[in-house]
Amino acid sequence: MPGLWILVTIQAAVAAASLVVEIVAGRMLAPYVGMSLYTWTSVIAVVLAGFSAGHWAGGRLAEWPAARALRANGWAMVLAALTTAGAVFVLRLAAPPVITALHDPVASIVALTMAAFFLPSFFAGIPAPILAQIAVMGQPEKSGRALGAMFAAGAVGAIAGTLLAGFVFISWLGSVGTLTVVTLVYAALAAQSFVSGRQVARFALAPGLVALLLPLGLAGAALMQPDPCTEESDYFCIRVVDVSPTPDDPVRLMVLDHLVHGIADGADPFAMLTPHGMMQDGLSRMRMEDRPRWSGFVIGGGSYTVPRSWAERGGIDVTVAEIDPVVTEVAARDFWFDPEQARVVHADARIVLTREDTRYDLILGDAFTDIAAPPHLITHEFFALVQARLNPGGAYVMTVIDHMERLDVLAALVRTLDSLFPSVEVWADPGHDPAESRRVFMIIAGETPSPVSRIEHHGPAPREAIRVAAASVAAIIADRDPPVLTDDYAPIDRLLGRGS
Repeated sequence: MPGLWILVTIQAAVAAASLVVEIVAGRMLAPYVGMSLYTWTSVIAVVLAGFSAGHWAGGRLAEWPAARALRANGWAMVLAALTTAGAVFVLRLAAPPVITALHDPVASIVALTMAAFFLPSFFAGIPAPILAQIAVMGQPEKSGRALGAMFAAGAVGAIAGTLLAGFVFISWLGSVGTLTVVTLVYAALAAQSFVSGRQVARFALAPGLVALLLPLGLAGAALMQPDPCTEESDYFCIRVVDVSPTPDDPVRLMVLDHLVHGIADGADPFAMLTPHGMMQDGLSRMRMEDRPRWSGFVIGGGSYTVPRSWAERGGIDVTVAEIDPVVTEVAARDFWFDPEQARVVHADARIVLTREDTRYDLILGDAFTDIAAPPHLITHEFFALVQARLNPGGAYVMTVIDHMERLDVLAALVRTLDSLFPSVEVWADPGHDPAESRRVFMIIAGETPSPVSRIEHHGPAPREAIRVAAASVAAIIADRDPPVLTDDYAPIDRLLGRGS
């Protein structure tokens, strides 16, 4: 039977590989259901459920004679390799029908996580009790030490796998490449278990070879599949989608994970092709129209459509805080943004505003997605920092996405901003499709109200934005009695959850 240190090494390798799969799971789900608290909650719960079921099954197998148990461990590793390599195909095949059938985004996240990642975790959970039992049997006089060494090996392997996945594998190999490495590790561990279980003769037969070749072939096939990402960065799956009406009028979408984060017109830098882009640009310029030259700080670059437009107009000093440098590279390569026209800082916006004491005439926040938002960018403490970084008479313009049947997020943000700014306004696009449950709003916070209650934006199609009546906003807040969002309490995921 294998010595203790061999068993410790195997346990550490299994733990590391299984945690790599857990980290990759969140990234692989992102292009279909986004990255949110719900995504990571589902991934962690499903993986732990798989481990628990696998530990229970492995405990039953651990009661077998050691050689037989090791052979069973080998087959568990074969199945772990097979289901890990197959997770790519399961996810891509299951995502369209699951998302179509389950209208609740949280239900879709849970269902897809179960379909793709429960079985890899289940089979990865089987070895721990088998290896621990063999370690104890091999050193009965030091059973406590042997058992402690196995538990420690699992913990150390899990730490190593988490660090390797987050800082090395995904950055250098991508999600599918990382799963291929895990498949190879599982296959090698399966071979080791077969040999240690004295199944060398059987292993040389065709069934044994097929058992190991199948997951390896599946992993190779996964590598040959088209990558859903144009670029896979440390933060996002970035896709560039060409929606040009004609070759002479190039138009492209930037999709980060599963959500469109910007649209740019190659021929017209001033074209705002979405209602929220029009409001961001139009409302910002409306608030600054009395200043011949002004400075703007943009939270989130995306396709850089608004910063590009401002830079082309002249008279505006633009700073953009974009956390992902690959997003900027893609914007410069595919969305006609010239990084020389603006100051781009690749860091979290709150960190930038904290460490720099620069003041701006206008700060534009555009960090919302459909069911998630960065909690640290919507709190009283962050808004106080924004207020401190505004010049006298400056304004904070913020994009908000909320469900029309709830409006809990809008109410909470207005109440939070009201605790700091003398004037807080809500603006909306009156052309919103009433059949669409989610709606984009803009909040303007500053020292004074806007001079107008309606703006028009021409190009390419005329659109308008109107200020929601103060009485209507007050009624929304009174009906919901929302909390003031703070760093200690900002339940944005619950507030953004799908309306009932």
